[in-house]
Amino acid sequence: MFRVAVCDDDERQREHVKQLLLALSVKAGIDFEIELFQSGEQLVAHYERGSLPFHILILDVEMGGMNGIAAAQKIRALGHLDEQIIFLTSYPEYMVESFNVITFQYLLKPVAPEVLEEKVGMLCTYLQAMDRKLLVIKSGPEKVVLKYDDIIAIESVKSITVKNKLKFITVHQTIESKGLISKYADTLKSSNFLQIHRAIIINLVHVVKFAGPNVLMSNGERMPIGRSKVKEVKECYTKFMVLKGNSFGSL
Repeated sequence: MFRVAVCDDDERQREHVKQLLLALSVKAGIDFEIELFQSGEQLVAHYERGSLPFHILILDVEMGGMNGIAAAQKIRALGHLDEQIIFLTSYPEYMVESFNVITFQYLLKPVAPEVLEEKVGMLCTYLQAMDRKLLVIKSGPEKVVLKYDDIIAIESVKSITVKNKLKFITVHQTIESKGLISKYADTLKSSNFLQIHRAIIINLVHVVKFAGPNVLMSNGERMPIGRSKVKEVKECYTKFMVLKGNSFGSL
């Protein structure tokens, strides 16, 4: 599922874009979670609150108050660099300025439905192809797309009611799913992930330091290391840090 923000001060335009996305969802089998924003200020406030970010931003350029480019600049300044931005506008003169915020598309209004469908479809294909950066999991009836760098840890959780329950701990939220942790250990082993316990996989990017038999993660959680894995975990983290060229945490 891709989260999409549509930001336009014209309510009819917001609804029009939403309906186009829903039609594309049915036609191409792409799941969207769509949120509508009536101003640049409202969208920026969403990010300033630390709310769940979006995969795609569809922004009007010319709006009352903060325009789309200014909103995009503020979102980038908050450290959100992965969002893919599509600008919709009647003003071609803003095109060059829009490149400063790393724009995917700059489309002039009125945008033909098939053109917007084509561009959003291309963008979703691109995002889906980033298999080393995105992980798709099922949470209930929905599919959720997670960025590798946002995942802090994956835990296997004992549950009387749910078999093979997993907990995906990310920088934004914790998501419950089902599956075998061994499957994810195999899928992610060529990236920065390491199984430190029979029930825990961590992202080495989010390790702060080692504290006795535990690993302190960036969200403040202490993850226990399996007794037989202590030496392996510390060696893998040392190699990881050497390759990254960073200073070590406390080993």
